[in-house]
Amino acid sequence: MIAEIKKTTEQKMLKSIEALKHDLAKVRTGRAHPGILDHVQVDYYGTMTPINQVANITLIDARTIGVQPWEKPMIAKVEKAIRDSDLGLNPSSQGDMIRVPTPALTEERRRDLIKVVRHEGENAKIAVRNQRRDAIAHLKEALKKKEIPEDDEHKLQDEIQKLTDKFVIEIDHMIADKEKDLMVI
Repeated sequence: MIAEIKKTTEQKMLKSIEALKHDLAKVRTGRAHPGILDHVQVDYYGTMTPINQVANITLIDARTIGVQPWEKPMIAKVEKAIRDSDLGLNPSSQGDMIRVPTPALTEERRRDLIKVVRHEGENAKIAVRNQRRDAIAHLKEALKKKEIPEDDEHKLQDEIQKLTDKFVIEIDHMIADKEKDLMVI
């Protein structure tokens, strides 16, 4: 019972960290990164499909992403999907390759993105703290039902708090790294 509560809590906290990594990957830093196209959907014969399932996405250079659709008729649709996305990118096709230059970020846009990154980090911290709260509630419930001794309950509360602290520190490091990336010109 005790090990199960701790394991479940740790898995949920890890999922929060993974969600934060996924969200941070979407934030554009001014350098080309294939991950920024991950949430772009393309109309693939009437079905909205992620772009990475209809094309190869590669880096041409530090500021240019290359997108090569697997089927020639998809070039225009992929180009339109990238242009219509909320990323502010302007792709251009050259033969069967679509070049997607990533424009440099202005200082004001960098500051706005840092606010977004900090907000995402705070949401992740809240999620981790909520998981701590839920785990402690399970412990108190188990103690009330006399399923675990009081000493074990206190010990596990301390372990869950240490786990929470570890994940909050990891979130802080992730946010600091992303801010550093954003401020590099």
